[in-house]
Amino acid sequence: MNIPNISQVKDFFLSLQDQICKQLEQIDGHSTFIEDCWQREEGGGGRSRVLTAGGIFEQAGVNFSHVMGKSMPASATAHRPELAGRSYQAMGVSLVIHPLNPYIPTSHANVRFFIAEKEGESPLWWFGGGFDLTPYYGFKEDAIHWHSVAKTLCQPFGDDIYPKYKEWCDDYFFIKHRNEPRGIGGLFYDDLNTPDFDTCFNFTQSVGNKFLSAYLPIVERRKNMAWGDRERQFQLYRRSRYVEFNLVWDRGTLFGLQSGGRTESILMSMPPLVRWEYGYTPEPNSPESELYNSFLIKKDWV
Repeated sequence: MNIPNISQVKDFFLSLQDQICKQLEQIDGHSTFIEDCWQREEGGGGRSRVLTAGGIFEQAGVNFSHVMGKSMPASATAHRPELAGRSYQAMGVSLVIHPLNPYIPTSHANVRFFIAEKEGESPLWWFGGGFDLTPYYGFKEDAIHWHSVAKTLCQPFGDDIYPKYKEWCDDYFFIKHRNEPRGIGGLFYDDLNTPDFDTCFNFTQSVGNKFLSAYLPIVERRKNMAWGDRERQFQLYRRSRYVEFNLVWDRGTLFGLQSGGRTESILMSMPPLVRWEYGYTPEPNSPESELYNSFLIKKDWV
């Protein structure tokens, strides 16, 4: 088994954060990221970057963190009991983009690496990550493009990778208390720790590097579409589903909060404005109902 090269992984994550922020600033053309560098008392720290009130992006957060601890939080040991009694390092890049124009989807991406160690025993390590898309108004060509990029990046690693990680994404980003997908999915993987460290790392790099290739063409297609109060109100209502999922079901959010992480950075995924409405039902045969009937369902897009 290859020995994990922690510094190599960290260098990639830092470079990825820089690259994504630079390209998002260029396409937004109005606002730039502000950066918070922070240290964690228990060990480690990070760089939190947030762009607000942009020309295209109402809020975008792109965070890097590298944290350490003497014991894994409860959410992690419940998922993997063998981690109990081990110290750990967790690092990664996590981003969420909330556009202003309701015709541009919200998007999320994450790539991460964990290593847990105990004296006298071999380290336990794994990669995880993926990206997913949450449209407010669905466009078939956008969904096909998004999943085509995902499928293409997976292809060099095996014919079974895309269908497996697509299904995992569909299952993971499902709002159980609403019996409803969060969006149209993408890729999700966790616990990736085959004996070949380099292959696992290469796949994670491909996911991180291809995210903007999947997302930015959709932004370009939709950024000049005219919208009004109806579209805005529907966008704000649908954003409430995003909040519900992240606070109730997301393992990364639970891990961050239970491990004493930096709350502002963990919750940067929350949209800046959101609303709830009791008993909302879209009008039949409306663009809003089309989202539910044609896009918020599990299907093969490519």
